[in-house]
Amino acid sequence: MSEEKVRSSNEGERPDVSAPILPTVNPAVAEAQQPKSIGIPSWVYIAVWIGLSSAVIIFNKWILDRRHFRFPIFLTTWHLVFSTVMTQLLARCTSILDSRKKVPMTGRVYLRAIVPIGMFFSLSLMFSNAAYLHLSVAFIQMLKATTPVAVLLVTWGLGIAPPNMRTLANVSVIVVGVIIASLGEIKFVLFGFAVQMIGIFCEATRLAMVERLLSSAEFKMDPLVSLYYFAPACAVMNFVMFLFMELPKISLVQILDLGLWTLLANASVAFLLNIAVVLLIGKTSSLVLTLSGVLKDILLVVASMVVFHDPVSPLQAFGYSIALGGLMFYKLGNDKIKGYVSEGQRSWSDYGVRHPIMRKLIVIGLAVLTIFVVLGGLAPQMPPEYTEAAKTKIGSLLGEKGA
Repeated sequence: MSEEKVRSSNEGERPDVSAPILPTVNPAVAEAQQPKSIGIPSWVYIAVWIGLSSAVIIFNKWILDRRHFRFPIFLTTWHLVFSTVMTQLLARCTSILDSRKKVPMTGRVYLRAIVPIGMFFSLSLMFSNAAYLHLSVAFIQMLKATTPVAVLLVTWGLGIAPPNMRTLANVSVIVVGVIIASLGEIKFVLFGFAVQMIGIFCEATRLAMVERLLSSAEFKMDPLVSLYYFAPACAVMNFVMFLFMELPKISLVQILDLGLWTLLANASVAFLLNIAVVLLIGKTSSLVLTLSGVLKDILLVVASMVVFHDPVSPLQAFGYSIALGGLMFYKLGNDKIKGYVSEGQRSWSDYGVRHPIMRKLIVIGLAVLTIFVVLGGLAPQMPPEYTEAAKTKIGSLLGEKGA
């Protein structure tokens, strides 16, 4: 008989230890039990960006116009010096700017690429701030809608992109809307209009040069890293212009009268805006960014009317709406807009099926609001003398009643 022992029928093969072991816990239950990290919603980033962007513009307008501190070059230089100091501190004390180490920046690249871009960046900031001395915030925001048109023309002029008549026809809607808005501007100042348009073309040139620089994968930079490289060169250029143009006029008394804390707060808000832009990138889609930009412009126009009492005529509002529509069409394209409209129609239909009464109330409310807006715009305005007489009469009646 063989020396090998015969296995009994109830003895199985030994398990292979190299084979994967089945889990003893339900994976779905284990995953559900693990604490989930709570992320910040995208709308928070959008709200912070819109708030800071609006705050910078309103803050600058308040300083330059309402506080009569008419030194836009000094204000721009101060912003750039503050940004230079803060980016240097962030680079040395935090890891926020570690991506700068991936950029092959040399002295030759800095002089040939960064310095020219910084020069147009400096001019853009200077002319944009100078425009607040002559134009309302609302009208400046309407003029800024032409920035994509200026960028398109500059890229064609520099040979970065070939001319395209179809694209030109699309952006011409923006130009038509801005022209209508300009015709409806009540406080139109030709010099301020020219200053703002020069600032827009300087900004367009900067954007076109940045686009050409970033066409190489090794020079990809987020806005904060770009500020790290551009701010020192821009600060030097602005300081030179300040020495020749504003230093003979400005005095230490005027700076102290404005307040050092006011200047510090103003520069801090401007710098926080750059950080908000960095945090916003990658959190939202192109549609949300475009709509957020349009919403920001509309809110700025409304804020200008409320805070600074800037008048906006119905013709101006009509022209600006055309410009915003053309801007969205240019940025998103016909195909994307059709897709989003179809998706919105399906969502609206589903909402009507689930909440038919609420849908009817929303439609009725929008119709009533539209009627009031249209009738309010078409209604004749009372002459100023009648308005003053009514205020005087009401004041006297209240005074008599109080007495």
